[in-house]
Parts: sequence; C-alpha cells; structure tokens
Amino acid sequence: MKKINLTIDGHSVTVPADFTVLQAARELKINIPTLCFLKEINEIGACRMCLVEVKGARSLQASCMLPVSEGMEVKTNTAHLRKTRRTLLELILSNHNRECTTCHRNSNCELQVLAEELGIREIRYPGESPQFETDELSPSIVRDPSKCILCRRCVAVCHKVQQVGVIQATERGFDTKVEPAFNLSLDQVPCINCGQCIQACPVAALREKDDTDKVWEALDNPDLHVVVQTAPAVRVALGEEFGLPSGTIVTGKMVTALKNLGFAKVFDTDFAADLTIMEEGHELLGRLEAGGNLPLITSCSPGWVKFLEHYYPDFIDNLSTCKSPQQMMGAILKSYYAKQAGVDPEKVYVVSVMPCIAKKFEANRPELNHDGLKDVDAVISTRELAQMIKQAGLKFNRLPDSEYDNPLGESTGAAVIFGTTGGVMEAALRTVVEVVTGKKQEEIEYEAVRGLEGVKEVALPVGDITVKAAIVHGTGNARKLLEKIKAGEAQYHFVEVMACPGGCVNGGGQPIRTAVEKDATDFRAVRAEGIYKDDKQSKLRKSHQNPAVQKLYKEYLDKPNSELAHKLLHTHYTKREQ
Repeated sequence: MKKINLTIDGHSVTVPADFTVLQAARELKINIPTLCFLKEINEIGACRMCLVEVKGARSLQASCMLPVSEGMEVKTNTAHLRKTRRTLLELILSNHNRECTTCHRNSNCELQVLAEELGIREIRYPGESPQFETDELSPSIVRDPSKCILCRRCVAVCHKVQQVGVIQATERGFDTKVEPAFNLSLDQVPCINCGQCIQACPVAALREKDDTDKVWEALDNPDLHVVVQTAPAVRVALGEEFGLPSGTIVTGKMVTALKNLGFAKVFDTDFAADLTIMEEGHELLGRLEAGGNLPLITSCSPGWVKFLEHYYPDFIDNLSTCKSPQQMMGAILKSYYAKQAGVDPEKVYVVSVMPCIAKKFEANRPELNHDGLKDVDAVISTRELAQMIKQAGLKFNRLPDSEYDNPLGESTGAAVIFGTTGGVMEAALRTVVEVVTGKKQEEIEYEAVRGLEGVKEVALPVGDITVKAAIVHGTGNARKLLEKIKAGEAQYHFVEVMACPGGCVNGGGQPIRTAVEKDATDFRAVRAEGIYKDDKQSKLRKSHQNPAVQKLYKEYLDKPNSELAHKLLHTHYTKREQ
C-alpha cells in the first residue's frame, strides 16, 4: 500500500495511505483525547474531543475521521485546542448526571478520566438537566439516560457488529436520546441481552442488572444451602478487576474468595461443559445416523439462542436441545448433588458467576427448570463478583489458592476452552472422533477452528464421514452464515455460534476496558491465550475422560441422551416476535 509522510507536533511519521490522523498520532505515541471513538466500530467525530489543527485548514478537524495526506502538518496540543476541548467537555458535562461517587462506573469512566486529564474544575454552562426515567425492566441490562453523552458507541455496536439494531438516536437537537424506538423498554424489543452495548459505553448509561444484593441475602439465609458455579472465561478475566494482567489465570484465588464469601460449595461450570459435550456429541451422532435436522447448531450461548428465536425461527429445529452448561449444572446440583449431599433440593440455592449477562435472562426462562425448581436461582457477572469480593474486604491478590469442591469440581481441558470462540467445536471433536473411531487420538489441538476470524469453515474426517463445520462469533457474523445456509450456498453438519465477538472471554459481564486500551490490545485474544494455557496444563483434555462425568452416568443418568438425561439436561425453544 502507498505510504504517506506527514508531521505531527514536529515529529515525522510514515504511515499507510488509509490511515487517519488519529492512527498516525498513535503510531508516534501521541495521545489525542477521544470519547465517541471506538476503533473500527464508531468513527463519527461526534464528540469533537479529537480536534487537531492542520496547517492551511480554515477550521479545526476531527482527527478520527481525517485522512492523512502527503506533507500534512498537524498540531495536537496548542492553547486554542486545549481551550476548545475543555469548552466542549464542559458542555457535555453540563447536561450529565454527575453523581460520580455513587455511579457504577466511578473510577472506570472514560468521561471522568477525560475531565481529570483536561483539568475540568467547574462547569460554566449549567444545562437544563432534563429528568429521564431509568429503564430497569430488562432482566440483564439497565439503561440510564441521565448518564448518556450521545456518543452512539452502543448504537454502532448493536447495529454494525451484532446487527440487532434495537437502540438508536431518537428525537432531534437538545431532545436527542439513545433508546429503543417509540420510547420502549429494552425488555419490549428484540434485544438479545448480549451486553456488548455495555462494553461499548464509556460511562454508566448502560450497565448490567445488579443481583449482588440478591446473592448476599441468600448467603445470609440459614435455611438455604447456597452453592456457586464459575464459568471458564471468568478465571482469565477476574484478575483484571484487581490490577492483574489480562489473561492471568486466577482460578485458585477465585475459589478461595468464593469460600470466604460464605458459599457452602464452590463448583466448576467446566464440569457441566464436559457433560454438555457428552450430550451434544451424541446428539450430533444421532442426527447423522438417523438423518435428523442438520446442521446441528450449538445452544450454549443464550444471547445467540434468543437472536435465533427472534430473527431466524425457521432454524429452531436445528438448535441442539442441550441446555447450556450453566443450566445443566443447576439441574444436576438440584437433583444428583442434592441426593448425594442429603440436602432437600428445594433448599439448594444455585448462584452462577458468568462472563455473560444474557445468562441472567436465561436463568429466568420458564423452560429451564425441572420438578418445579428453577435450574439456577441467581446470576452475577465477573464484574459483580469482583464487587462482592471488594465489599467483603478481601485482598484478592494475597489470597492463597484453593481447589473446587467435588464431586462436581472435576473437569478437563476440553471444558475450559468453551470460554473462547471455536472452543465448543474443538471440545466436541476431541470426543466425537474417538467415539466414532474407537481409537485414541494423540493430535487433539484443532488449530483450524481457533482464532478471531468472524466466520471459519472446516472439513474434518470423523471415521468414514467428513464433517463439514462452521464457527462464528458475534451475531452479525451469525446472520451472514444463516443467510448463506438459507440460500443453499453452504451446507454443514455442525455449527458453533457464540453471541459475543471472541466468545465468552469478551462477554457483556467481563471487565470493561476503555476504547484507548482496546485500540492498543485485543483483550479477546489475550484472554483466549489464558484459556488455551489452562487447557494445556490440564491432566485430562477430553470430556469423555472426566471421571466425575463417567460416575454421574454410571450412578444416575445411565447414558448420554437417556430419558433422565433428556428430562434434566435438554430443553426446547420459543419463536419470538421481531
């Protein structure tokens, strides 16, 4: 590609011709403040924080949208620019709910950081501060318009990345708001609860529904036997909330923290991930042998399942009937475990720690219960667990390591890779290939299904069959794939879909990183590295090798897809309105 030479603040730089001035400045490690900018997602120059002076130009220019040109001379730090940026930020703050000390994003707010960096000490332009009603009807997401700065980052993610498009800018001028059409609640539109809008929001206009009080109340109830399960992606992200590098595996400290919080038992959702592979793998084999609906599409991601129910209901029969690992674990805890522990199933209270806020919606689905008992009683995000640890006064980084409780704490490396895109597919292949061939496979790392490419296609020999599979992450990519299948342009046996870009490691409930941090580091990839490292360190790396799962079938479920297994571990789906 053609190269362009320019100078920024007196420093020469050569960059590709398709760069913007903002990109060129970051090549020089020059910090131009931004607020609405989100790399490759929202590059609209709406906030004007990134204004720069360009020699020969008659006005200031938004660097996030300004293409570089040969010989361009740019200044990013002049008295005029500093004054202009402060004025613009004061105007944004003048109409903002500035209750910073009680805000969910206090100390992790891009607006707050920018105000400090620009030295804002007073607001000279008091705004009207209109009164907005907070939308709290969704089981997963709270929308607080009083905090919204109209950056439209959430809108861009919802429309461009996830291609759901349930929020947009409404009204005009001073009355502009970001909301669903017709002032509806997020609970009244086909929102899939993925929470990618929360990850995009620079302030607290969007946040998860906080269920920590609900969990504290359960822990304080002596009549309840409160147990907790943790998802695979939590262990490689929780440490970020305590200053540890992204991707650090903190499983042992996390388990210790949970025990100190008062949970009777701490279990690993990875056990249920291994169980899911047994059920889903045999479901795939059954469909291949009996000519069932193909492709079989994974059902682990509740945001994806809800997306399909709303937008592609014709594919409902293609979804695996398997519950997600979270729900399988809850069902086993309130049946098999309760019996083993001699506890009344009605007294077992199941809490899940998840990277995904769509799990809050999933836990409340009426289909996900058995014998009148909800599979899961409460779901908290990675961020909410961190908050509980801080509330309890625990010094996380100083905690010793502990082990999960048995019998449902054992898992394999195949289970932990569920936390990243391609992981479910790889875990399934490790088991299905051995079940079909009856031969031990030494090469079990399926590199072809790994990575962050939006849509991956593979053809792999499984016995006498060549299994054609696809892996997608982000519902925008899922939409593209389903359209190809509908048009007859692609045929597969097995499809893995995760609602969030990158998979669970980038779930809506994971630690929030700023736009600047995301520009410098792909946290999806870094957290995934931690996931694969954990897999490599595992003694057992195939789901069917899990002795606790083998024991569960021998003592209780009989075999995969048995009558009892279907009652506890499988479900059905619902066609929903768009």
